[in-house]
Amino acid sequence: MVFDKVKEIIAEELGVEEDKILLESDLSEDLGADSLDAIELIMAIEESFEIEIPDNEATKIKMVSDIVNFLVEAGK
Repeated sequence: MVFDKVKEIIAEELGVEEDKILLESDLSEDLGADSLDAIELIMAIEESFEIEIPDNEATKIKMVSDIVNFLVEAGK
């Protein structure tokens, strides 16, 4: 499932326990991601899912659900 894979990537990139990562988690407020973390996270997701996330889409990503929704809409 996409969410499970995204949780693994977020846990690895941000050093957060997977059970603390929810679909409604805010990347910065709930998970402590700063702007550099967000860039690294997007890059890790692009690599893992073999997808390109355009900058205009990446700037819209604020929550875990934003990542999952983007990937599902992209057919991943």
